[in-house]
Amino acid sequence: MDHGDTSSERRESLSSSSTRSLNIALVSDYFFPKVGGVESSIYSLAQSLVKRSHRVVVITHAYPPRNGVRWLPNGVKVYYIPVQPLPPTHVHATLPNFFTAFPWIRSILTRESIDVVHAHAALSALGMETIMHARTMGVKAVFTDHSLFGLGNMAEIWGNKMLKGCLSDVEAVTCVSHTSKENTVLRGALNPSLVHVIPNAVVVSQFRPAEPVPPVPDILTIVCISRLVYRKGIDLLIAALPKVCALHSDVRFLIGGDGPKIVELDQMRDKYQTLLRDRVELLGAVKHEDVRELLSRAQIFLNPSLTEAFGIGILEAACAGLFVVSTRVGGVPEVLPPGLVEFAEPDVDDLVRAISRAITHVRSGSHDPLLAHEQLRQVYSWTDVAERTERVYYHAMSVPRVPVVERLRRYYGTGAVFGKIMCIIIIVDYILLAIMDYFSPRDKIDRAPKFDLERWKRICREELEKEREADAREAREADLSGGGSDI
Repeated sequence: MDHGDTSSERRESLSSSSTRSLNIALVSDYFFPKVGGVESSIYSLAQSLVKRSHRVVVITHAYPPRNGVRWLPNGVKVYYIPVQPLPPTHVHATLPNFFTAFPWIRSILTRESIDVVHAHAALSALGMETIMHARTMGVKAVFTDHSLFGLGNMAEIWGNKMLKGCLSDVEAVTCVSHTSKENTVLRGALNPSLVHVIPNAVVVSQFRPAEPVPPVPDILTIVCISRLVYRKGIDLLIAALPKVCALHSDVRFLIGGDGPKIVELDQMRDKYQTLLRDRVELLGAVKHEDVRELLSRAQIFLNPSLTEAFGIGILEAACAGLFVVSTRVGGVPEVLPPGLVEFAEPDVDDLVRAISRAITHVRSGSHDPLLAHEQLRQVYSWTDVAERTERVYYHAMSVPRVPVVERLRRYYGTGAVFGKIMCIIIIVDYILLAIMDYFSPRDKIDRAPKFDLERWKRICREELEKEREADAREAREADLSGGGSDI
């Protein structure tokens, strides 16, 4: 649970209060309308940074029919650039192509006068490419890793090699847990001093348990909200569900999420239809605004993931007052204090035992949802996350710009063959930038004005007041016309 700042970060915080507001671009393939932990983290961070007087834009690929520019609350601008994701569509990652998005990235970074590019997720090709282009343009770059990956199979080796290449040229890296930091340092061959641990958080007001706390129902509800893919432990879930239902006739399951494993879940339900009957409900994709309502229908939250750097869904569920059952993997043990979670090894029988212990614990009345909510409210806050991320940005801004030769030296050191390939790519990147600057000089590109948040709030208040006055006027007129007809 210790996510404390380093002494250097504390020293930076002393001077950050007098530093100017920044123009920040949050970049990832993963953003709304796709729903997930990375997407909600980017959104919440953007909202919190805007409230700290920074200007924030989000850059992601198109989600047809969603293209172009969209606006989110508090003036956060989202650029959906016309780059299509790879199949299968549930992955939502773009093809690593290095140069295709460069003209759009250059235009956006120039038009928005971006100071810092903050890329999210190691599997986001768009984020990695934007780091490369931003560094070519002289813009500072920060990267956040949200997941854990292995070091063994060929896909992981190639992915880690790409990560090592891109992260050799960033000013700072953040991770959501200490386990995630160790994993990223190993995969990217990074200096640990460049990597900061900043956990995710939760909007506490959106996940408050009902008051007064209702009594424990006769039928307990266990909810699992996750992407239905292998690495989220859906195979464990499929194997454990029939065993839990056979042991406990007083439980039912709600499973929310979408992905390729939904077919196998449906097949499992058909195979054990006599046992399960209506006790397992597949809800499909769940909108983020509907998560709170779904959690309110349950008493236990189940996370069977095989790998997890943080697990924001666990935090949301515990904050909503649910008792959590989770596999002991990755950074999950760092998220919740003792007493709010029952851990299991990533094994079917141990997961069944953990669920049984959780059912007994909740039945005994030992779990207090309001106390759990209060504990987490004091620990996790997006305001705190934004402050600590802001210090990382200011640190990145203070790093001197490295010459081209130094950039090439860093890339050259990433591998005997891969390093030479990356050097060629970087040289081509500079050539493409020079060509684009010649035909469309950056100083000729119009700069977007900063969104006036206070003016927007004032307009919203005025419009609400006008609507109230109009409603009141219509009500008075209706009363008068009703009184006249009676006469």
